[in-house]
Amino acid sequence: MAKMNMLHAINSALDITMNEHPQACIFGEDVGYFGGVFRATSGLQEKYGKHRVFNTPLTEQGILGFANGLAAFGAPALAEIQFADYIFPAFDQIVNEAAKFRYRSGNEFDVGNLTIRTPYGGGIAGGLYHSQSPEAYFAHTPGLKVVVPRNPYQAKGLLRASIKDDNPVIFFEPKRLYRASIGEVPEEDYSIELGTAEVVQEGADITLLAWGAQMEIIEDAAKQAKEQGISCEVIDLRSILPWDVDTIAKSVIKTGRLIVSHEAPITNGFGAEIAATIQQECFLHLESPILRVCGLDTPYPLALEKEYVPDALKVLAAIKQSMDF
Repeated sequence: MAKMNMLHAINSALDITMNEHPQACIFGEDVGYFGGVFRATSGLQEKYGKHRVFNTPLTEQGILGFANGLAAFGAPALAEIQFADYIFPAFDQIVNEAAKFRYRSGNEFDVGNLTIRTPYGGGIAGGLYHSQSPEAYFAHTPGLKVVVPRNPYQAKGLLRASIKDDNPVIFFEPKRLYRASIGEVPEEDYSIELGTAEVVQEGADITLLAWGAQMEIIEDAAKQAKEQGISCEVIDLRSILPWDVDTIAKSVIKTGRLIVSHEAPITNGFGAEIAATIQQECFLHLESPILRVCGLDTPYPLALEKEYVPDALKVLAAIKQSMDF
């Protein structure tokens, strides 16, 4: 085991893939010699050559169009979109091409070797165009998988599983944890199964659910709640699509309460889908309404970022509201 931050863990997963597959390619804006704007691909061009790790023009639809073609030929296509905020020009290539390629060809062709990495979320004073959390847009698209890690260990294992999966995967990386999150990570290869949530902390009174950088927020809220005699079960969803209904339902049947927290705006965020499904699955077991603690329905602010984000105090207030219902 080695001490790694999230960037090192991601770089390690990419390094293993490049060494494993002679045809694997990493491409995106500034990913070559520069190593990416956050240095996630640092050192990989020097190791594997300019023909396998290379820069692209500033055209996201072009990056994903090329990625679809490369993956269709069977090569692991490791595309980077520099910020998730800029993934929208590539929306058609992802939603109408990558997600549907297998289905439109009757399973004769696919782009299952495609993995799209992109930094998402706030917390770095990035303002409107470097802070968004667009996972819900893609969760509405059959044919894709959507994955979000919470720490370095999860990042490496989930990224390796995403690369090896037979479907195109969007891998959202919580950018404010890139260097802030540090932990023990095996240097050798390993994978973490996609589509499975993890119960990070067991509890009896209420279930707290989140993913990515929001996990440390709900863990902080759970600690504060414990000081007030409230036992919280904390779950990391990890995979947005497909998502692990069974693990969440099992927890809510036990606790009778659920709070979902995500950084994206509350209206039509993925928390709404979770709330609708869990109330259907667990209706007779619920002791209070399912609550969501999320971002506000406004473009992501710069000056008022702290007011916008769903922090531990907002989650704690929701815990008390649910317990007092």
